[in-house]
Amino acid sequence: MDTIGIIFVFYLFFLIFVGIWTFKLNKTPEDYLLAGRKLGPWVAAFSERASGESAWLLLALPGAAIAVGLGEVWTVIGITVGIIASWYLIAEKLREETEKYQALTIPEYLHRRFEDKSNIIRLFSALIITFFFAFYVSAQFHASGKVLKTMFGIDAITGISIGAVVIVSYTLMGGFFAVAWTDLLQGFLMIGTLIILPIAGFIELQSSHVSLNQSLALASATHSSFTMGKEGLAGLAVILGGLSWGLGYLGQPHIIIRYMAIRSTKDVKRARTIAILWAIPGITGSFLIGLAALNYFGPDYFVNIDVEQAMPLLAKELLPAMVAGLFISGAVAAIMSTADSQLLVSTSAITEDFIHQFLGMEMTNKKLVALSRITIVILGLFAYVIAVMSETQGNNIFSVVSYAWSGLGSAFGPALVLTLWWKKTTRHGIIAGLLTGFFTTIIWANIDFLQAAVTERLVSFVFAFAAVIIVSLMDRKN
Repeated sequence: MDTIGIIFVFYLFFLIFVGIWTFKLNKTPEDYLLAGRKLGPWVAAFSERASGESAWLLLALPGAAIAVGLGEVWTVIGITVGIIASWYLIAEKLREETEKYQALTIPEYLHRRFEDKSNIIRLFSALIITFFFAFYVSAQFHASGKVLKTMFGIDAITGISIGAVVIVSYTLMGGFFAVAWTDLLQGFLMIGTLIILPIAGFIELQSSHVSLNQSLALASATHSSFTMGKEGLAGLAVILGGLSWGLGYLGQPHIIIRYMAIRSTKDVKRARTIAILWAIPGITGSFLIGLAALNYFGPDYFVNIDVEQAMPLLAKELLPAMVAGLFISGAVAAIMSTADSQLLVSTSAITEDFIHQFLGMEMTNKKLVALSRITIVILGLFAYVIAVMSETQGNNIFSVVSYAWSGLGSAFGPALVLTLWWKKTTRHGIIAGLLTGFFTTIIWANIDFLQAAVTERLVSFVFAFAAVIIVSLMDRKN
């Protein structure tokens, strides 16, 4: 085994150790699901960034930059603006509100905020989270298979299996404590990768006989266009499609739960500053990694090579083995940081919102934590099956993440923003928003000509936002 492999294996053992170490810290559901609301600003900020970006940032976005070219710059702008907006619009107010209503989850907060005696909000929210996170977690397992294939030459199914076992194991033992503290280290590894690797790539570019512009031109006639060669309404659709990624940050439960776990509202401002300072170079660096890989390897290289393997391939080529090992571990860190968070949020939706609250099954804290662990295993197995199916069917990470991102962001984003900032929001408005975001995403994403015209990420969010407002105003009139 080479140096990169040795470092990676040590890193996986470290994750398992953290899970064992934090096992004893989980005594109540609040400990297991929110780390007892004790996260300091550095841990909260790095945990939010590490869990928010996942394999999407280190594998899918560089791959999209290679496949699309400069047209992907709108995604970079949209993501950056979305992160900033989420911290300013959601974080502080939600931290106050969830403590006020003693809510451990987003469904529970909306349920108590609107005194929903019918339990419909809690039920629909739990179903939406469980459905879309099954796809989202599967994308992380799928990504782990790609990274391990690049590192060790093993087949993707074996890589998916190893990644799934490690992720489920330390989430199972340590809960949110394990997730948050491993995220701190993973966040450092990720930002190191996203800053140093593109710098190394562009230093190499200076000695290349082919400029970046030439590489883009060789790739295709549209790679050097910011609108993918399209004009008019089609060009506008490209721009809006990229910017629409930012809307999802307002409603991703696995990101928002970090705001709820911050130690106090006073720590939110410092955490916000840290997260934004991470995001700006991090998101930009991901895009530049793709461009650097396109120039270094050349467009023809990726005819038979998956573009989403660009980051680990470039790191192995340009960086010392020790550094490359750490940074490739950072890619797996991104995968695991999101998958573990999503497993926990899905688990809380099933155990706390559905079984405990909706079905009214009273349990001791010890039994609730045990039930949460059983649920994580079941959800992990389900996501694993979807990941294996995605690999065999040739689906890419980008498309699966886009689907889940749209569904979650449009269902919960408008509901949360309007609940926190618009006093006229009603219970029926929230239900309408949840259902509109959910069904619009599913329908729009599965009709080719609609998706080709405008991305479901934009349409589903706008429709859901309008649904909350219209139905709430109708309630007021009645």
